[in-house]
Amino acid sequence: MGVGSENAASTTKLSIRHGVYKEETNIDLKAPLNVEGMLPKKVGHMTAERAIWGRRLEFVLASVGYAVGLGNVWRFPYLCYRSGGGAFLIPYFLMLFLCGIPLLFMEFAIGQYTRLGPVHALAKICPLFKGVGIATVVISFVLCTYYNVLMSWALYYFFNSFRAPFPWQSCNNTWNAVGNCSIGFPGNTTHLHSASQQYFDHRLLEITNGIEEAGGLRWELFGILILAWVIVYLCIFKGVKSTGKVVYFTATFPYFMLFVLLINNVQLPGAKNGMLYFLKPKWSKLLDVQVWVNAAAQVFNSIGIGFGTMISMASYNKFNNNILRDTLIVSLANSATSILAGFVIFSAIGYMAHVHNLPVDDIATDGPGLVFVVYPEVFSTMPLPQLWAPLFFFMLLCLGLDSQFAMVEVAVTSIMDGCGPKVLRVLKRQEVIVLAVCVIGFLLGIPHITKGGMYVFQLMDHYTAVVSLMFLAFFEVLAVCWVFGQRRMTIVIKRMLGKAPNIYFRSCWMFFSPVLVLCILISSIVQYTPARYGKSYTYPVWAEVVGWGISLVSIVWIPLGALHEICRNKGTLMQRIKTAMTPTIELDPVNHLPEKQRVDIPESVVFITPL
Repeated sequence: MGVGSENAASTTKLSIRHGVYKEETNIDLKAPLNVEGMLPKKVGHMTAERAIWGRRLEFVLASVGYAVGLGNVWRFPYLCYRSGGGAFLIPYFLMLFLCGIPLLFMEFAIGQYTRLGPVHALAKICPLFKGVGIATVVISFVLCTYYNVLMSWALYYFFNSFRAPFPWQSCNNTWNAVGNCSIGFPGNTTHLHSASQQYFDHRLLEITNGIEEAGGLRWELFGILILAWVIVYLCIFKGVKSTGKVVYFTATFPYFMLFVLLINNVQLPGAKNGMLYFLKPKWSKLLDVQVWVNAAAQVFNSIGIGFGTMISMASYNKFNNNILRDTLIVSLANSATSILAGFVIFSAIGYMAHVHNLPVDDIATDGPGLVFVVYPEVFSTMPLPQLWAPLFFFMLLCLGLDSQFAMVEVAVTSIMDGCGPKVLRVLKRQEVIVLAVCVIGFLLGIPHITKGGMYVFQLMDHYTAVVSLMFLAFFEVLAVCWVFGQRRMTIVIKRMLGKAPNIYFRSCWMFFSPVLVLCILISSIVQYTPARYGKSYTYPVWAEVVGWGISLVSIVWIPLGALHEICRNKGTLMQRIKTAMTPTIELDPVNHLPEKQRVDIPESVVFITPL
């Protein structure tokens, strides 16, 4: 009758499994159970000394640093302003509590329980959707190849912000088109462009007329992009040991700068009007379905659901780490930062509207234009500009680096989980693997620093961060919330934290989160709009095809993974599908043993199942 029988032989074979790893040993069940002695020195591709965060604070700071990125500074304030001001906070916080917090808790739980990256963790949660894990790694790596281009722009402005006067202050430079250059913002005069806009377009980017004209390389940006990747490598080459130390600064310095800028900005004339524009409620906007979709999409993109990064970072936690507390800290800190950044940005925009005697509408914008066009112009008119400008662009660098760390770490973790020993036999050290990932990321980022690179950047961002992400998020939620199920998730949480999640999390996992994600996906498809750059440039058909190809690079792994899993199983089609939907992790292994033989198992042993 197996190991639970009173008539069992005194020596019984057990399987000790840690995630996907398995080793057999003979133990005497009537003797004291020496669990530590049962641990293999090396299990599969992972040693028993899997790296963990040095302190819980390091994990929290790394997660906050990843969640709080450039989108909090240039996306949320403008989205809030355009989607109803203070009224937008109602759908935003509703989506945060019904979707963002429960799904972040879910991803933390998956990573911490399995102690695996997203590829292998999701494959064990639901083998049928194992392709979702691969897709999350692919989308994160694709994103990091062009996200670091933003870091090179921030470094470029940082280096040039020490000059007096700023190079973007006047129209008397070789890159200016004197006939349509204006000092300050030109308002509704369409044929004029501000000096700061021309500096961004004609000096930084040397932008061409379209994606059809690639132009040559921007060699200055080429060198700075190398520097940006060197910084990333030096911060993560030791894994969580080095990243955990770096985030003490990179995750906290932006908060210091945001508070300093806010204190400075609120004293400027016109700042009050800008902040009122930011939060002035437009209640009629709540009847617009797109506003609710925007709120949900902002929560997803900001927290990072569906990118695999939160699963990867949580996999380095101790088994009983309090992820519920960490979830609340990360999600609420992210939202508070977005609102804080909104006050900082719109106080400055209000000041610029006052200086140039223009309405806020003519200055408010989102995306790279906000931090690389509007804010440089703001610094040109502020006291001590050579102090504020370098600090601001250094803050942008810190915000971007934290997100970049996490996205690169996802790729490294997946390589080590999947084929660590084979790769190490060739490359010898994990530091070399990290270097190889960074070099590949750099090479794939080169098209973005050509003279037509901005069009490539915008195209990839649209089809990666908007189209692909919604598909991945939906299938991840489907696999975990409905196939794996909230009952099993409850067991997972109870196994780690000692208590089951409350009815709020269970109801969100069962109904609210999956339904909301499905609605976002449907709305994204119904209201799909092709990629654009600026207000006038539309991409040619062949570029749109390339954009959809970029989306498929990640999405295609979902059906391929499901097809592979069904084909490798045995039986009829329905039997194969049923087998593929069955999780391969044990949820409460201690209960397989008789009462008198149950023991407290250390966190280093996750599963004990009788053979």
